[in-house]
Amino acid sequence: MITLALTTPRSLPSDKPVAQRIVVRAVDLLGPTRQVVIEHRGERYVLRLTRGDKLLLTK
Repeated sequence: MITLALTTPRSLPSDKPVAQRIVVRAVDLLGPTRQVVIEHRGERYVLRLTRGDKLLLTK
């Protein structure tokens, strides 16, 4: 199950509207396979967690 949390950026000047960001934990997004396919504008990308515990996005 993916749990979403909304955060508010703190570094914005006070005269600009504050946008909320969606935060998704990598472990929730990637699941037990440690990877997910993301489709963007008809292209597919693979986001995976490496053995070194780093996120890697490839086309």
